[in-house]
Amino acid sequence: MKVLSELKQKLIELLREDARYTPELLATMLGASEEEVKTAIQELEQEHIIVKYATVVNSSKLDDEKVTALIEVQITPERGRGFDSIAERVYLYPQVKSVYLMSGAYDLLVEVEGRNLKDVASFVSQKLSTLESVLSTKTHFILKKYKQDGVIFEDHEEDHRLMISP
Repeated sequence: MKVLSELKQKLIELLREDARYTPELLATMLGASEEEVKTAIQELEQEHIIVKYATVVNSSKLDDEKVTALIEVQITPERGRGFDSIAERVYLYPQVKSVYLMSGAYDLLVEVEGRNLKDVASFVSQKLSTLESVLSTKTHFILKKYKQDGVIFEDHEEDHRLMISP
């Protein structure tokens, strides 16, 4: 585990908040020079601490009928490699968006995206559950996302009624 400078730690916090912040704005926010910020970002990217800049999309506002499922997977760890080998085989499938090693009743949590329910079910039955180390799967379909990566998706209309006082 690498210990980061205070500048890099604060820089990461700000970029997590909004990856669109410009080096100029970040420098102002951090009380640093623009060159220091650019150098720090470049170093964080080269060290694979920052690995990607992503956009959070509210899919419910799009004409996009994709289905997302979270799949609990129980596996038998492989001798000498533990869970890593099976996790690698799972995350290489293009349908798989995320894979996490978990504590508790199951070993891996796999996030899968498909065109429809049948597409995800086919992936689970034909690819995931047939892997040698997989003992069982339990699939949970996401029906609605309320919040993702700190972003709330719900549009709340303001109440325009007048206050009534007694």
